[in-house]
Amino acid sequence: MGNSYAGQLKSARFEEALHNSIEASLRCSSVVPRPIFSQLYLDPDQPPFLPEGNHENVKPKVEELDKELVHRYSQNGNLDFSTNQTVNEMEDEEEDEDMSDSSSPPIPYSQKPAPEGSCTTDGFCQAGKDLRLVSLCMEQIDIPAGFLLVGAKSPNLPEHILVCAVDKRFLPDDHGKNALLGFSGNCIGCGERGFRYFTEFSNHINLKLTTQPKKQKHLKYYLVRSSQGVLSKGPLICWKAASFAECRSRQSSAASLSAKPNSSVSPSTTPEGGSANGYKSGFTQTDSSVFSPAKSSSAVNLSGTQDSSRNKNVVKPLALSVQLVGKAFAAAPLSLRATDVANGNANGGRNNVLSSTVSRPMPHSTSPSPGCAAGDQASMSSSGPPKKRHRGWSPGSPVPPPGLAAPVPTIRPSSRTEPLLSVPVPQSMLTGILQPQPIPAGETVIVPENLLNNSGVRPVILIGYGTLPYFYGNVGDIVVSPLLVNCYKIPQLENKDLDLLGLTSSQLLSVENMILLTIQYLVQLGPDQIPLREEFEQIMLKAMQEFTLRERSLQMSAQCISVSPGQLPWLARLIASVSRDLVHVVVTQNSLAEGISETLRSLNEMKHQQKLPDYVVAICASKIRGNEFCVVVLGQYQSRALAESMLTTSEFLKEISYELITGKVSFLASHFKNTSLGDDLDKLLEKMLQQRGESVIIPFNGDVSECVSSQEAITMVSTQEPDLDVDTFQIYQPQLTVARKLLSQVCAIADSGNQSLDLGHFSKVDFIVIVPRSEVLVQQTLQRIRQSGVLVDLGLEDNGTAYQRAEKYVVRLDNEIQTKFEVFMRRVKQNPYTLFVLVHDNAHVDLTSAISSSLSHGEPSHGLADRVINCREVLEAFNLLVLQVSSFPYALQTQQSRISSSNEVHWIQFDTVDDAASEDKLYFGLNEYSKSLQWGVTSPLLRCDETFEKMVNTLLERYPRLHSMVIRCYLLIQQYSQALMALTTMASLRDHSTPETLSIMDDLITSPGKDKNGCGHMLVIRVPSVQLAMLAKERLQEVRDKLGLQYRFEILLGNPASELTVAKHFVTRLKAWRGNEQDDWIPRTYQDLEGLPCIVILTGKDPLGETFPRSLKYCDLRLIDSSYLTRTALEQEVGLACCYVSKEAIRGPIVALDLSEKEHEKTNGSENDSDELLIDLDRPQSNSSAVTGTSGSLADNGVSSSSAADKCQKQAPSLNFQTVAHSSVDEGTYPSFTAGETLKQECDSLGNQMASSTTSKLSSLPSVSQTFRWPAHSAKDSKALRVALPRIVILSKAAYCLLSSQKSGNLPSSSSLLPHADVSWLSSLRPLLHKDMNSEEQSLYYRQWTTARQHHADFSNQGETSGSRSFHPRRLLLTGPPQVGKTGSYLQFLRILFRMLIRLLEVDVYDEEEINANHTENSEITQSSNDHWPDIEIFSKMSFDLSVHDPKYRTISPVYTEQLSRVKQETSKETKSEEPKKRETVSMMLTKYAAYNTFHHCEQCHQYMDINPAAQISDSTLHAFTFSSSMLGEEVQLHFIIPKSKENHFVFSKQGKHLESMRLPLVSDKNLNAVKSPIFTPSSGRHEHGLLNLYHAMEGISHLHLLVVKEYEMPLYRKYWPNHIMLVLPGMFNNAGVGAARFLIKELSYHNLELERNRLEELGVKRQCVWPFIVVMDDSCVLWNMHSVHEQSSQSLEPGGSSKNVSLKSVLQHIEATPKIVHYAILGVQKWNSKLNARKAKAPFSRCHVHDFILLNIDLTQNVQYDLNRYFCEDVDFNLRTNSSGLLICRFNNFSVMKKHIQVGGQKDFVVKPKIMVSDSLAPILPLQYVCAPDSEHTLLAAPSQFLLEKFLQHATYKLFPKAIHNFKNPVLAIDCYLNIGLEVAICYISSRPHSVNVNCEGVFFSGLLLYLCDSFVGADLLKRFRFLKGATLCVICQDRSSLRQTIVRLELEDEWQFRLRDEFQTANSSDDKPLYFLTGRHI
Repeated sequence: MGNSYAGQLKSARFEEALHNSIEASLRCSSVVPRPIFSQLYLDPDQPPFLPEGNHENVKPKVEELDKELVHRYSQNGNLDFSTNQTVNEMEDEEEDEDMSDSSSPPIPYSQKPAPEGSCTTDGFCQAGKDLRLVSLCMEQIDIPAGFLLVGAKSPNLPEHILVCAVDKRFLPDDHGKNALLGFSGNCIGCGERGFRYFTEFSNHINLKLTTQPKKQKHLKYYLVRSSQGVLSKGPLICWKAASFAECRSRQSSAASLSAKPNSSVSPSTTPEGGSANGYKSGFTQTDSSVFSPAKSSSAVNLSGTQDSSRNKNVVKPLALSVQLVGKAFAAAPLSLRATDVANGNANGGRNNVLSSTVSRPMPHSTSPSPGCAAGDQASMSSSGPPKKRHRGWSPGSPVPPPGLAAPVPTIRPSSRTEPLLSVPVPQSMLTGILQPQPIPAGETVIVPENLLNNSGVRPVILIGYGTLPYFYGNVGDIVVSPLLVNCYKIPQLENKDLDLLGLTSSQLLSVENMILLTIQYLVQLGPDQIPLREEFEQIMLKAMQEFTLRERSLQMSAQCISVSPGQLPWLARLIASVSRDLVHVVVTQNSLAEGISETLRSLNEMKHQQKLPDYVVAICASKIRGNEFCVVVLGQYQSRALAESMLTTSEFLKEISYELITGKVSFLASHFKNTSLGDDLDKLLEKMLQQRGESVIIPFNGDVSECVSSQEAITMVSTQEPDLDVDTFQIYQPQLTVARKLLSQVCAIADSGNQSLDLGHFSKVDFIVIVPRSEVLVQQTLQRIRQSGVLVDLGLEDNGTAYQRAEKYVVRLDNEIQTKFEVFMRRVKQNPYTLFVLVHDNAHVDLTSAISSSLSHGEPSHGLADRVINCREVLEAFNLLVLQVSSFPYALQTQQSRISSSNEVHWIQFDTVDDAASEDKLYFGLNEYSKSLQWGVTSPLLRCDETFEKMVNTLLERYPRLHSMVIRCYLLIQQYSQALMALTTMASLRDHSTPETLSIMDDLITSPGKDKNGCGHMLVIRVPSVQLAMLAKERLQEVRDKLGLQYRFEILLGNPASELTVAKHFVTRLKAWRGNEQDDWIPRTYQDLEGLPCIVILTGKDPLGETFPRSLKYCDLRLIDSSYLTRTALEQEVGLACCYVSKEAIRGPIVALDLSEKEHEKTNGSENDSDELLIDLDRPQSNSSAVTGTSGSLADNGVSSSSAADKCQKQAPSLNFQTVAHSSVDEGTYPSFTAGETLKQECDSLGNQMASSTTSKLSSLPSVSQTFRWPAHSAKDSKALRVALPRIVILSKAAYCLLSSQKSGNLPSSSSLLPHADVSWLSSLRPLLHKDMNSEEQSLYYRQWTTARQHHADFSNQGETSGSRSFHPRRLLLTGPPQVGKTGSYLQFLRILFRMLIRLLEVDVYDEEEINANHTENSEITQSSNDHWPDIEIFSKMSFDLSVHDPKYRTISPVYTEQLSRVKQETSKETKSEEPKKRETVSMMLTKYAAYNTFHHCEQCHQYMDINPAAQISDSTLHAFTFSSSMLGEEVQLHFIIPKSKENHFVFSKQGKHLESMRLPLVSDKNLNAVKSPIFTPSSGRHEHGLLNLYHAMEGISHLHLLVVKEYEMPLYRKYWPNHIMLVLPGMFNNAGVGAARFLIKELSYHNLELERNRLEELGVKRQCVWPFIVVMDDSCVLWNMHSVHEQSSQSLEPGGSSKNVSLKSVLQHIEATPKIVHYAILGVQKWNSKLNARKAKAPFSRCHVHDFILLNIDLTQNVQYDLNRYFCEDVDFNLRTNSSGLLICRFNNFSVMKKHIQVGGQKDFVVKPKIMVSDSLAPILPLQYVCAPDSEHTLLAAPSQFLLEKFLQHATYKLFPKAIHNFKNPVLAIDCYLNIGLEVAICYISSRPHSVNVNCEGVFFSGLLLYLCDSFVGADLLKRFRFLKGATLCVICQDRSSLRQTIVRLELEDEWQFRLRDEFQTANSSDDKPLYFLTGRHI
């Protein structure tokens, strides 16, 4: 554009220059002022749009901009607004050098030279004393009375303030008036007094001014002392009352006369713009960032507090501390935060400045002193600028015009505005300080007078891209909204987020693109929609994704796609042209101010019949700054909805109460004094009251027209027991499942290893439930606690007292909570062994942080939850779990959340109906409501009352100043009142009630009449404002009472702050229904009102989770409007209607159709019933409750429609929600229709609708009415058919659109809204939240994309990185939809948590009596029962008891003894069919000596369990250990993993590298603090569950414990037991059984014994002195007991003894102390069972089998080996071998070991599968299929051959040894082995070794021979010693076929045994797996 001013004289500029010139000449004496014309034409050559200081560059540099911004920070850290022309301090522009226009240069001023020799340094007085505030802030300054300290600004020291003392008479008062002319001041530096002229004083303090010194200009601030005594800058001095704006308005009007026609859309000329603010559009990001939460170190004056002196309209600056700067602005950007902008307007002052550039922050917060009033600035109609000297004069009349009689608070954006401050502040900002730049005239908009009065619209200006101008004048009539501003600030995203969104970079859209997208978006908005940020963000994202795609496909940069600035205006108009004039585009050249001014002016001058556009998009196509734009919303509905949606709930409720208190609603109230017909309502009601006289309408069981006397009405009680569906408290399956999920999460916390929860520590559970402030909710929770019996179950209270004592467990978040909570925390501290659970129910309700609530003096209850839940004691108490419960947890799921996402427990989702098949009721929640719109039923569940909305819109236009909720509420009261009158007395009013209201009231009034007991429905009307709710209740009660319906239904106020009050006669009725209640019973919860016909007016800011009874049928949410634009706010309102419903009601329309009457009346049902019921399914979905396309009227119901517009909205009055369930299903929930009654009215009206429905698929309707008739059936059947139906919800249009959008798919649904008012989106670019995301995915989404606002309690949980944010480890979040049963679930959780703690203290141990007791030979030789140790002389003479007594071997083959042969066989016959039955266990309390698994954590043993966290697993070292095994015939290499702490148990080579041996003690060692034997525990599959923690069992003493694990399991064991020594078996044993582990333990131990003997021999120790024992014990040994026998006395005939629990240490030390212990081969203890003590005393020592826990002498048993191939019975086999070698096995009977029943691991986990899977669904393979003929086609199995063989032998008894079955006289002979060949067969074990000890088998005929891998000791002559029955069978087992043949030949078997070729078998392995072969034969 260049300098467009050259050569043109603009009147505005002329006037301004003239003004300046005159001023200057008046002031200055010496210098001739510069002529006007030279001022106008001889300006420096620069465009007039730029402020001075940017001469060299048309576009200012970023650095300068930053510096200019920073200039606003004065030196003491507060924001300095002195240069910003704010309301109170606007100097006349021409007299302030900083403020003068760029075209008027400063006027020089000559100063007297300073006296000779005086100091001239800036900041010091001429006497050389320092005057700077920085130096004097700590000094004590004495000032005379009547003087004040003020701060002066020197132009040469912009960052400093000079301190002066001035007489306060010469300073203005609080209103900017009454300052005496002249001056009187003192210098506080040198103390000189009595300066009478300011000029003189300014010279003395070295101000060095270039202009005339004026006190008004240079005395800027009052100085105040802080509480610490520091002197600091205080409020500005309010020199000016009236600003200079009238001058400005004159200029702009003059300018518009002479301006050339502009290229804007409207033909009228736009006011010409002067220079802009000097920012080009590219800088908006920078300037918006001034206060980003970055590093700026200054504090901000936030005027968020509302001053108490409302009448003075003061905005006090609230100085926040330094740290808060960024945070403060994050919550409240924009200068609009000032609460009182509007209040200033109340008194007529409209000079407030509204600026929305963040770079000029908050002009309002600069009110100079606590008393300065904007209010006295009167209207602008006066005739000229005030004269200079008369400061007190206020122009115009001080009386405000009537239109502005009240504040207009919609100007306050609430804290909901998003932080505009996304870009961090550059550091350079804080360095240089520049002169501020003036605001040019063109950048201001003067809001016209009476804008709201003239136009009826309060325009909303949506900030777009670029800088908004200042607003002057009547700013109360406009609203500036930052709704979409963040959409245009496209954030820089990380690459991973860009990939997620499918973008290449985030800078794809140019400003032009954004403008066009905005217009396009506005064009497509419906007439009843408002712009939504979330919706527009998705449009922007889609556009960017399309650009990315196009870029990729065309391989070109995005620049090619952008719109050139020249094309923009016509493209914009083109897009707007399709909007049917609803969107206008105004394009201006100079500044946005022109476009906005033009729009406001045309709006103000508009004639009423003119159609307004809904949106005007103002675009400033400036060549210098690029394009800027904003949107002015003018639509009646849209502007109001946007303005109201900016307020938070608390703010708009305050606003409503303000409107009610100040009487602003009086116009509206008087409008509603009359009925719609024009009659006076009160008079009508009086008339009806008189007509009725004393009588009232019958309470129930009669029509509305029947009357009875009021006495009779009171005494009427129900005649029969009503069939109420009162919910009894029970826990349902989903609740159990969720409770278990909670429990497993608690266990996960305990197992997490961070020591935050030690469950083993607690033996009791206690709890407290904290609920929001709602009396009903408290009572409801109490009721659930009482009914659930949880207090008794947890052992907290006795049965008798639990009812009264329940109250101390429920605490309300009110002012008393502090004391109650302290009592609770004292209990927590005093009971360290009790686990406390703090349940915070409805945790989303009050999330304000305690700090912010105390700063803002918010409601007293604010921040209480934060104080309780997040206080230090709660966070640190190790025995306190916090469980937060919420239906709308979104605000707890931000980036700053204190709850780890893994600690969230989500309600289970029923994906299919089958999941819930077992439940008779299904949950019907928000999703189901949305889906129900697709059911296509005539009467949907979600409805929008279109007629009501039309009435509201009409009223909204008439009353633009009132909040829409007030208007809606008044209308709703009128609607219900008229419906009541229409249904009782005045039928003429029917047409004037909306059909919705009429049908609800009809149902409400008539249902008690049709019921013999008076049961009816409940209607909930939601009125959030308490004052409005009280008004509604009083009004409706008055109408009801005057109509005589006071006994028919009740009207209640549901106020959270108070209890329910129900009229006495209704309480009596409720008691009669309930039958068994006490006399003083009163209803305390809404559920207590089951069946009572009533209207509940539910008030309060939020619904708080109260449960409503089944009889709730209607929820009226018509007041919930566009103020509820967050997901939580909207969904919690609809959550009121959520409930459980019967299955029949939910499965969509088709299924429900089966409930038609033909099911009940099969005989007389017609053939085509079902067809007729499909009436409505093909109809297009209706967008409201009405049936689309209806054109007939519903005259039958008196709802004939007069206006055509309303026709399609009329609807059948009381249709239930489904055409579907119009059988008797409805009876249950709504007990309104007794049996056999025909709902004529309902059906007729339905018939009418159907007939008139144009889209209905019915051709003829003769039988419709009978189709819908309630079938006649007896009343007693109705109970069986009771169906709970979903509630019907009536919504406002705004809410309906959001909730129903899921069916149309294109609109945003409620789930995409901002989740909660206390959080904000992190970025405008983010993926869409899909509605089918489950709650876990939604939680992760919100945790990634939302952040807590500054006043949110979690805001303080900030970390630089997400990693450093602290999750509280003991905090859980339970989320589930509203009314799904979360309370029951957490009460159940408490119960099972307690059970689990008890279970943690208990253990299931095997309790089985010994088997084969009758097979035992009674040994004559015994020792006395008092002996502690066996006497080897006596013991060695005892015979060995071959029978196995261990009950785990119940199903194995008995070992043959002579005793056994005498046992009758019949006894064993019963066992034949016996399945392996479940083993008996019993629960025992754990003692301090137990062995534990990994789940045990305690302080004592965590050192033992874990290496200290700092040390890594690598602290243990891996050592190979090799030895040769004669048995294996090869070298074996084992690996030891030895933790550093355990290395002392080993000997390493000198270099320290090589492991040489494991240290062994000496036999002679006597150390009471150690056990000598190393303990080996083989374990498999039990890394978590194995009892490998022996710390407590060993009483914490030193011991050597080695875990023996398989190679593949080593990593798991190492992870769980990092501090244990591991012995890792070679890889070849990965599939081996327990035999291999025991074999290798024994081999290794023997090898180690030899090494130790050699090592110690060198040290002079004899070989036999080295300790030769090891302990081998199972990983399931849990407790050890010692049994002592009572001496049998004469009194007690019963033998018996006592047992006590002892430690493993004491058992081992006792056994190790046995005399001559080295002569015993194996020592063990008996297995515990509960009968041990009761039985007769047996010998203290037995010579018999020992199992599970043995001391093994590896020296003596050197030549006896475990069978390394064995999977089963390896110990029986070993014991028999040991005994046959003549070695002693001793069992100590006075000790017993308890074995824990562990479900996992051990040997049970071997599943035999085919090697090659053919198909997945194979039948299990039976043991008989484990063998096959060699070379056959049999399925080969993937299992070890030895395992298959042992399993086969157990089950193949009948095939292999038929003669031996049940024939213990003729056992099977097994040589050198014991194998289990089935319970029915006895095995005679014979050792082939020379000199072995064997059972006497003379004269025994054997029924079979078992030869298993026999070695060379077995020869033919040995076999010939034994005799066999004829037909006895033989089984020879060998490693391979060749050895099988050789064995048969070598043993000469063919002489006596007959073999057939087909009798050879192999185990079913492939040849790679080395199958075993066996041959069977018969004895000849």
